[in-house]
Amino acid sequence: MINGKRIVVVLPAYNAAKTLETTVRELPEIVDESILVDDHSNDDTAEVARRLGLTVEVHPRNRGYGGNQKTCYAKALERGADVVVMLHPDYQYNPLLVTPIATMIAYGVYDLALGSRILGGGALRGGMPVYKYISNRVLTLVQNLLMGAKLSEYHTGFRAYSRELLEAMPLERNSDDFVFDNQVIAQAVLMGARIGEISCPTRYFPEASSINFRRSAIYGLGVLRTSLQFRLAKWGLGRAAIFKFPEKARRIGKPDVLPFEIER
Repeated sequence: MINGKRIVVVLPAYNAAKTLETTVRELPEIVDESILVDDHSNDDTAEVARRLGLTVEVHPRNRGYGGNQKTCYAKALERGADVVVMLHPDYQYNPLLVTPIATMIAYGVYDLALGSRILGGGALRGGMPVYKYISNRVLTLVQNLLMGAKLSEYHTGFRAYSRELLEAMPLERNSDDFVFDNQVIAQAVLMGARIGEISCPTRYFPEASSINFRRSAIYGLGVLRTSLQFRLAKWGLGRAAIFKFPEKARRIGKPDVLPFEIER
């Protein structure tokens, strides 16, 4: 616990048996529970997770990265989480940073905290492919312009949420694919959530999960679509389903900022 808040780490997993134990062994003691959702892996990810003492949920069929996270957050809230930290089990992000990123939420400083690979300039040093780095910077520039934010990146897989923010988001309307992560940030920005970042060194190696060029291109197009939908919603010219917020969103943003996004 941190500041009396229950800290739950969720690990959306697919074929993560080779790196899972290394990741879990470095989780700090402040973590109250770790939940792994196995998205119908072809290896023994679930068995390794159970051996390590994790709470395990297995999808009977592959639901995709976004679909996996939907289960992760639903289970974490069901288990009484006050702060939910999403960490990839492929050891690409440093588990030791769970403490500082969770603290940012537990003390009420932010609603959403992002572990940025860009702050500190460690992305390329950690082995990020050059084409991914360039696309990351271009997409981030476009999104900052369209969304009026000033984030260093929108594409990290290491982040922490307050319970209140997760409950206020229509997560089930988001994509089941990789663009899920980007839609969540767009939703948080639109509802006026407080968003912070910390520098997070990253590692790229053969066992770490990564999407190929074709999937990266599809993701990039989805990011641009999300940004345009955000801008239209901001201008009141129409709102996509992902920007139809429940009444609980008023606890996060200012009521006068969201007169047209709250779903009646």
